[in-house]
Amino acid sequence: MAQAARQKPTAVTPLSQRLDLMTRNRDVVFALAICAVLAILFVPLPAVLLDIGLALSMAVSVLVLMVALWVRQPLEFSSFPTLLLVVTMMRLSLNVASSRLILSDGQTGTDAAGNVIQGIADFVIGGDYVIGTVMFIILVAINFIVITKGSTRIAEVSARFSLDAMPGKQMAIDADLGAGMIDEHEARRRRKTVEDESSFFGAMDGAAKFVRGDAVAGIIITLINVVGGILIGIARHGMGVADAMHNFTVLTIGDGLVTQIPALIVSIAAGIIVTKGSNEGAANEAVTSQLSASPKAIFVAAGLVFVMGLLPGFPFLLFTAVAAVLAGIGVYSRDAQKAEERKAVEEQVQAEKKKTEEPADTGGVDTVLLEMGRSLIVMLNKDDAALPGKIKSLRDMFQTEYGFALPPVRIKDGDFDNAKAYRVLVQGVEVATGELRPSGRLVIDPAGEATMLVGERVKEPTFGLNAVWIENGAAAAAEAAGFTVVDPESVIVTHMTEALKENLPEMMTYGAARAQMNTLDPAYRKLIQDLNCPSPVILLRNVLRKLLAERISIRNMSLIAESIAEASVISTNASLVAEHVRKALSAQICKSLEGDDGFIQSVTLGGTWEQEFASAVKVQGDDTLCTMPPAKVQEFGRAARAVLQGYAAKDEWPALVVSPEYRPVIRSMLERVAPMTPILSFSEIHWKTKMKTVATIGD
Repeated sequence: MAQAARQKPTAVTPLSQRLDLMTRNRDVVFALAICAVLAILFVPLPAVLLDIGLALSMAVSVLVLMVALWVRQPLEFSSFPTLLLVVTMMRLSLNVASSRLILSDGQTGTDAAGNVIQGIADFVIGGDYVIGTVMFIILVAINFIVITKGSTRIAEVSARFSLDAMPGKQMAIDADLGAGMIDEHEARRRRKTVEDESSFFGAMDGAAKFVRGDAVAGIIITLINVVGGILIGIARHGMGVADAMHNFTVLTIGDGLVTQIPALIVSIAAGIIVTKGSNEGAANEAVTSQLSASPKAIFVAAGLVFVMGLLPGFPFLLFTAVAAVLAGIGVYSRDAQKAEERKAVEEQVQAEKKKTEEPADTGGVDTVLLEMGRSLIVMLNKDDAALPGKIKSLRDMFQTEYGFALPPVRIKDGDFDNAKAYRVLVQGVEVATGELRPSGRLVIDPAGEATMLVGERVKEPTFGLNAVWIENGAAAAAEAAGFTVVDPESVIVTHMTEALKENLPEMMTYGAARAQMNTLDPAYRKLIQDLNCPSPVILLRNVLRKLLAERISIRNMSLIAESIAEASVISTNASLVAEHVRKALSAQICKSLEGDDGFIQSVTLGGTWEQEFASAVKVQGDDTLCTMPPAKVQEFGRAARAVLQGYAAKDEWPALVVSPEYRPVIRSMLERVAPMTPILSFSEIHWKTKMKTVATIGD
C-alpha cells in the first residue's frame, strides 16, 4: 500500500496545466499577443477590456523600469529595443480604443471610457479639466523635451562611437589571441560581445524614436479627442458647451494621463539603459557607490546646506535637518570606505599568504611536496597550528642563507598505510620520510642515557640519532633532566630543511632561474639576456645549480651576472663558467668557512696524491678529462674519508684545498663520500683569508 501511495501521481490543477502549456508555447503566446495589440486598432473594445489593457500597460511599464534598474550591463537587456516597440504599440492601440469610446459615448459621463481613465481623472486632476490640461502639458513636456530627447541623443552617439570603435576592438582581440593571452573560445566570446554592443546601441538609436513618436502621437490624439468630442457632443447630442467641454476634456485628459504615465516610465527606463555606459552593476550600485566615493564632498555639501538655512526667510530647522542627514551619510561613507580598504588589505594579505604557503594544484609535478598521513593532518587543522608558520620561516631562512627563494611547499594528504608517516618529495622524487607522534614530544638521546623516560624508542629521522617519543606532560621533566625536547612540527621542519639543502640544485628550475634573473637591476638583467649563447637563462640555471650543489649562497646575483658575462666571452661551458664565478665569490666563500677564531681549517693533499692527480687530469678545450683508474679513485675516497670522518664526528668541516685544474674532479669523487666537505682551489682563497692546515690526505 505504501508503495502504491508513493507511485500515486501528483494532482495538477487546471491553472497549473494552462500555465505549463503557455510556458512550453511561449512563441505562440507572444505572436498571439502581438496580433491582439494590432486587433485593438480596428476592433471596438468594451470598457471592461480597455480597463484590463490599461492596467496591463501600466504593469508592463513598471516591470520594464525595475528590470532597467537592476540590470548590470546594457547587453543583459538586449531585447529592450524590441520590447520598447511592443509596449509603445500596445499603448497607442489602447489610446485608439479609448478615443473610440470617448468620441462615441462621452456624452454619457466621465465613466464612458472605463474605470481606469475615470479614476486617473478623479485622482490626479480632481475632475477639473483646466488643472488636467496643465498637468498633461507638463508631463508631455518632461517626457518629450527632457527625457526622450536626451535618451535619443545618447543612443545616437553611443551607436556611432560603438560602430567606429568596432575595428579597433577586433584588432585588440586578435592581438591578445596572437600573443597567447587568451584562447580561441575567449576570443570568440569577446568578438560576439563587440558585435552585440554595436547592434544593441544601433537598435536603441532607432527605438528611441518610438518613444519620441509616441509623445507626438499622444499630443495629436489628445487634441483630436478634445476638439472632436466637443463638436460631437454639441452637434450630435445637443449638449451644452460647458457640459461638452467638461465631459470630453476630462475624459481626454484622463486618457492622455493614463497613457503618458506608462510612456514616461518607459522613457526613464530607456534613459537608464543608454546612460549606463561602461558602468557595471545595478543602477543603485553604480550611483550610490560613486556618490559616496568622496566623503569630503558630502561634508562640504552638508556645510553649504546648513549655511543656506541661515539666510533670511529660509526655514532654518528644515535645512539644518537636511544638513544633519548629509553629514550622517558622509560619516557612514567614510567609515564604510575605511572598512573596505581594511578588507581589501586583509584579502590581499590572505591571498599572498595562500599563494606563497599553499599553492594551487596545477595538476603537474610540485617542486616541493609534503605528504602527511591521516593522523598528522591535525597539525594543520588546529586553530593554533604551528606547522604553516614554521614552513614559512623555513622559506625565509633559505632566502636569507642561500639567496634562493624556496618554491612554495604544497601540503597534502598522503595515502600511507601508516597514518603517522610523512614524506618530502622534490620534483616528484622522495627525498625524506619519517614518522611523528602529533600528540607527543621527541627527546633526543644520542648517548642512550634516557633510560628513566617512559616512551617509544625510535631513531630521530633527520640524523638517525637515538630518541624517545614521550607524552606532552612528561616534556617538562625531560627538559629539567637536561635532554633536548622537540615538538613534532620542529622534527618535520628540521628533516625537511636538511633534505632540501641536499636537493637545492633540483629546485633550481628554469622558472626559478628566470625569477632570480628578474630580481636583478635592469642593467644586469640585460647583461644576462645579451650573453652569446643559445639560451642565457639555461646557462644561468646550470651555473646556479653548481653553486647551490656546494651550498654557496647566490644572494650576490649582480656579481654572479658579471662573472658569467666575463667567462662567457671565452666559453659557455657551465662547469668552466661556474669555476670562474667561484673565484669572483672568493671573499664570500672564504668568509662562510671561517671558524670562531677567524681561521679556515684546511686539509691538503699529500705529495703522492698531488702527483697522481697532476698526471691523471688533462684539460682539453672546454673539457676536463680524468684518466685515473677506478681502483685509484676508490683508494682516494677511502683515504679522504678516513681523514675527514674524525672531524665530521665533532661536527667540524675543514675545507679540502686543491689545485684549480682538478678541483671539479675531486669534488665529483667526494660527492658521495663526504658531501658536506667544502672543496676550495688555491685561486679561490681570498688574500685576506687566514688559513690553518689541520690534516693531510696521504703522505
